[in-house]
Amino acid sequence: MSNEFLARHLGPSTNDIETMLSSIGCSSVDEVISKIVPKNILFGNRMALDEGMTERDTLALASSLAAKNILATNFIGQGYYGTLMPSVIQRNILENPGWYTAYTPYQAEISQGRLEMLLNFQQMIIDLTGMDISNASLLDEPTACAEAMMMTKRSNKKNKSNQFLIDINTHPQTITILQTRAKPLGIELIIKDIQYHDFSDCFACLMQYPGTNGEVRDLTADITRAKDNDVLTIVACDLLALTLIKTPAEMRADIAVGSSQRFGVPMGFGGPHAAFLSARDAFKRMIPGRLIGMSKDILGNPAMRMSLQTREQHIRRDKATSNICTAQVLLAVLAAAYGIYHGAKGLKKIALSTHAKANNLARSLLDAGFELVTKQFFDTITVNTTDAISLFNSVQLNNINLRLINDNQLSIALDETTTVDELSLLVSILSAGSVSYCQSKNLLFNITKDNLRTSDYLTHPVFSNYHCETEMMRYLKRLENKDIALNQSMIALGSCTMKLNAATQMYPITLPGFSNLHPYAPENQTKGYQQLFKDLEQALVEVTGYDAVSLQPNAGSQGEFAGLLVIKSYHQSRGEEGRNICLIPQSAHGTNPASAVMAGMKVVIVKCDESGNIDIQDLTIKAEKYADKLSAIMVTYPSTHGVFEVGIKQICEIIHTHGAQVYLDGANLNAMVGITRMGEFGADVSHINLHKTFAIPHGGGGPGMGPIGVKSHLKEFLPGNPLIKNSNAVSAAMYGSASILPISWSYIKLLGKYGMQKSTEVAILSANYIANELKNYFPILYQGDHNMVAHECIIDIRPLKEQSGISEEDIAKRLMDYGFHSPTMSFPVAGTLMIEPTESESLREINRFIKAMISIYTEIQKVIKGEWDKNNNLLKNAPHIAIEMAGKWQYPYSREEALYPIDSLKQNKYFPPVKRIDNVYGDRNLFCSCPDIKNFE
Repeated sequence: MSNEFLARHLGPSTNDIETMLSSIGCSSVDEVISKIVPKNILFGNRMALDEGMTERDTLALASSLAAKNILATNFIGQGYYGTLMPSVIQRNILENPGWYTAYTPYQAEISQGRLEMLLNFQQMIIDLTGMDISNASLLDEPTACAEAMMMTKRSNKKNKSNQFLIDINTHPQTITILQTRAKPLGIELIIKDIQYHDFSDCFACLMQYPGTNGEVRDLTADITRAKDNDVLTIVACDLLALTLIKTPAEMRADIAVGSSQRFGVPMGFGGPHAAFLSARDAFKRMIPGRLIGMSKDILGNPAMRMSLQTREQHIRRDKATSNICTAQVLLAVLAAAYGIYHGAKGLKKIALSTHAKANNLARSLLDAGFELVTKQFFDTITVNTTDAISLFNSVQLNNINLRLINDNQLSIALDETTTVDELSLLVSILSAGSVSYCQSKNLLFNITKDNLRTSDYLTHPVFSNYHCETEMMRYLKRLENKDIALNQSMIALGSCTMKLNAATQMYPITLPGFSNLHPYAPENQTKGYQQLFKDLEQALVEVTGYDAVSLQPNAGSQGEFAGLLVIKSYHQSRGEEGRNICLIPQSAHGTNPASAVMAGMKVVIVKCDESGNIDIQDLTIKAEKYADKLSAIMVTYPSTHGVFEVGIKQICEIIHTHGAQVYLDGANLNAMVGITRMGEFGADVSHINLHKTFAIPHGGGGPGMGPIGVKSHLKEFLPGNPLIKNSNAVSAAMYGSASILPISWSYIKLLGKYGMQKSTEVAILSANYIANELKNYFPILYQGDHNMVAHECIIDIRPLKEQSGISEEDIAKRLMDYGFHSPTMSFPVAGTLMIEPTESESLREINRFIKAMISIYTEIQKVIKGEWDKNNNLLKNAPHIAIEMAGKWQYPYSREEALYPIDSLKQNKYFPPVKRIDNVYGDRNLFCSCPDIKNFE
């Protein structure tokens, strides 16, 4: 079998594989797999997939599919707009592995570049919404609305109502997602015209601004009435419109939400895009998702980090406020860069131009005899006409898409990409050629003076210093250089598979046929995407052994929630609504219990034994105890401890015996592809992390994708169309973040049936090689029957800490001096490091990492022996930064020991930009907006 791409994807060569096999005492890869995977689930490669294609042929096929999508002129709007990504941003961020291959900034010292850009994003949102604080992105606007709903439910102590009010002029996809999120928690949604509501019967309300029909209306009076009734207020707003119209804060709203998509991020048939949630200062400790804040390092220099609720679902588990794990960091970075490049004047110019085109279009339509529904608007006009359906169809014949709100209303949304020629053609068709588009050079505001914004925004120097492309290019390069991404070195962390994101796989996302399609375009314009979805769904069915797949969930956490909703709906269809108990092992991902609670389930923890496996005796007892109420078990496989548990089939059988379903967390699918299938050994539903197993890059902490696979009996309960009410949809678009699905599609096409199997085998081999090489220095915490691990291994730092005082955090920071990102720290077991090499790291790079770890072990021995002080040593003072090379050296060890502990660093040395960060100071002194620019120079 010959696969040209496989040799590019795999790090180890054939000789390297032989070397690793020899090291662990095995004669073949087959022997390795047979010792690790239980025989009763070792099915072999049953995937009915083709062999791998060449890179050239894959690119050609991707291009041909993109070309099958029809790029009509879009006036649909509804939260998605045409936008122009500046080339300097596309080339230096979107197409730059220094940005898109970075991991989530849990190790803040080596993430200062993207943390700075996320802080810029927060500042941009704060300025445009007028609020006091903003998070660093959510998945999409409806998700942000849902998180805001839950936030107000938790926050409103004065109001005990269980009703949430939604203004009727809200985007339909938002209403659908709110229905999905509210139902499991027993929240009752009321959808009414807020102008005529007295707010006497709800705990909070949501208003769209401008409305879904484009109407711009001052909401101050409505918000005041709400406040008088102790009702909290959420405004879903448009960032570009806010450069011209009153801010939510000026109207006294409590929370503002929305999407930053139109700030340079293509529509992409639905995503990924960075949503936002900003709020008044009183709510700052209730904000869900990631929050970037300023702190200081041990030298007192300003430094950024994730504040407050960082990974809080891993800490608080079923008590967490949200199951959010994946943010949209790369997309927030792109939107922030767009704001920086254009600045306040540039954004206002784009907004004024868009509004002028809309205003002139409105005059043309009035001249043609149309009645305007929207008297005041920013960019979207809605007209009343009895010919709405026929006109909608007529313009579509001319490759133009409008939005049909109902049988008598058409909506037309404009954006920065709209041209005069497009508007002239539209008016000509709508008026049967009797009236032409009237273009006035004099801007006539359609918005009354009382509704216009008067406050300043984007006044921080970062939004005015980089309008010249040379300066912008250099600024982005400076930020990139501060971080460690996969283009620098191996990121050997477990639980998140940091594998190669090949350039060939990334290429299709910028093809216009994939990137510029509106998510609500007619299906006959999306034939290329539909073929790609069909291919990908079928491939994932073959990989997993399930019977059907939904591509809608746009994050692993969303996939968990969607999968549990499927189980819940299944039980309800059988008249078993009372099944609400979810069993979750102690070792589970923190998102698991949080997702279960969101799905309206009660969490019962199952013990693990000393080897880290699920305690089957405890499982049996609890399954019997809750038999009548048992809904599901959530189990990660291979386990979170990095081992193929031998009892997995028995576990599934116990659950099924009691009428419940098995949810298998697909986070570790990279250890199963081609050798076993969860749909065959007993699981009923799983989410599939495409950003782990199938090469979508982590992007500094997002985007992710979490499709779900199900067995046939659950198929009818998969998420439906978000434009249809009560459809159990979990994302704003039918196919989630569709524009990044070509990455995983390409990965599968390139590797094919045997290439994916080989990738699994090499990932497992590499993990066992590392475990074997390090076992004499660091104890391996969990191993299978043959003293082997799966795709990741956990090394126990606790014995060394007892002897030396050196912690897992000290090792993590010292690895930065060696040019490495730390393995996963203290998860799933406190005081440990979890290492996952993946299949795409070369033996040379793996050995470099092993050498660094052994060198650090040697340094720890010097502390144990008393050669180095326990509190003033290389590890406690790590990381060491470049500025410390100048002047007097203040440490009791040499510069060379600190900065160049191994020879390879003399050829290629990375310097962290800051010393170790004071996390406690940052949480106690919460500061989540841009500081003086001098602090960054």
